Amino acid sequence: MNRILLILVCVVLYACKTRNHTSKTLPPKNVLFIVVDDLTKSLNTYGNEKVISPNIDALAFDGIQFNNAYCNYAVCNPSRSSFLTGLKPETLGILDNVKPLQSVLGKRVTMPALFKKNGYETVSFGKIFHKPDAAHNDLESWDIVKEYKTTALGEKGLSRNMTNGLLKWCSWLEAEGTDEDQEDGMIARDAVAYLSAKKKKPFFLAVGLKKPHDPFNAPKKYFEMYPMASIKVPEIPEGWSPAYNHTLPHETSIFNAFSEKDKKEFLRAYYACTSFMDAQVGKIIKALKDSGEYENTLIVFLGDHGYHLGEHNWWNKVTLFERGTSAPFIVSGNLIKHKNTESNAMFEYIDIYPMLADFCDLKNIPKHLEGESFTKVLENPNLSFRSEVRAVIQRGDILGKSVKNSEWRYVEWDNGNKGSELYNQYNDPMEYHNLSQDVGNVPVIAKMKKLLHK
Repeated sequence: MNRILLILVCVVLYACKTRNHTSKTLPPKNVLFIVVDDLTKSLNTYGNEKVISPNIDALAFDGIQFNNAYCNYAVCNPSRSSFLTGLKPETLGILDNVKPLQSVLGKRVTMPALFKKNGYETVSFGKIFHKPDAAHNDLESWDIVKEYKTTALGEKGLSRNMTNGLLKWCSWLEAEGTDEDQEDGMIARDAVAYLSAKKKKPFFLAVGLKKPHDPFNAPKKYFEMYPMASIKVPEIPEGWSPAYNHTLPHETSIFNAFSEKDKKEFLRAYYACTSFMDAQVGKIIKALKDSGEYENTLIVFLGDHGYHLGEHNWWNKVTLFERGTSAPFIVSGNLIKHKNTESNAMFEYIDIYPMLADFCDLKNIPKHLEGESFTKVLENPNLSFRSEVRAVIQRGDILGKSVKNSEWRYVEWDNGNKGSELYNQYNDPMEYHNLSQDVGNVPVIAKMKKLLHK
């Protein structure tokens, strides 16, 4: 009997030793972090069947598509500075596209810097932080960092400004040349080359694709995918107008003058740029698979914030509506056991940094992070995470704050001194009917106000 017990003890000890040895020798997880500029959820995988996005669709098929991912500020600099530091925009103090990150960062550790401190090779191709200069970037966090410029040939072709020059950015170009005459094509080329080379360290490869950000320039072949006759413009409720002048930015008068042709051309150009960007994603993922690193690489794909494509008669970002704050977010690859899965768990972009640090078992995670890891949702996509999400927007000297849960979105301007908005998420998911003045909603507003200010 004692001999049998001894044998069992030896077997258990050997198993423990083997398991511990295996856990210590597992290679660190690589991360391919793809950030796309101004990408809304107008993708095939998110239900827009007009948009040709097979490579992004394939990412969703090979992982988890999140349907309720929310940025904390629907503009590039505040959003990127926020999710790359794990801090709310109002905490960080960046509420516009002008203020540089380094003016407020101090000794706080950014996401790529933490990966570098944990022995990763950190690489930045394209737009990750808002600008490439030392003031807006975190250059010390990167081992390799590179920016790009369109070739002279890539700037030629049929073009038009849809506002007759009133908004210089609001233009499209059916560009001559190949993909690699455009910045995104060059970014993809360098990402492919990097992934194809042998590496001595685990990598955190950040790829910042710039389209569909304006101006809407892409090689001509991508425009040819979208005949004008196939373009459908969003319908707006008759007589609708924004709740306040500051609900939308001041360019509303310019967009109010858009003709049907202008609207269709805008959508066509945005879709063309989206398909161009999608093609670059396909090249990068193929290179990752060919490299042999696919098995041990977490792929994270996201738009840096949402974007309006005619909803609320608005053709830009900078809003607190669903279209402004909600963005595509996909995690994919063989490290994700759930395939072709959708998750309705809500999270904020400040949760991305702690999630990646947690998933990759990084050490010395900063205590300043305001988000929380949602790794548990990667393990079980049916779980819920946040019960509500928040965002802010600055309009001159007016700060707008929003809180959204599954049933309501509530907005206050200047803490309610400049008005409030309330939208039912079940009956009015596009948020056209402001119910904040309805007497029957006083209890709802009291509840949402409490959530907003907690």
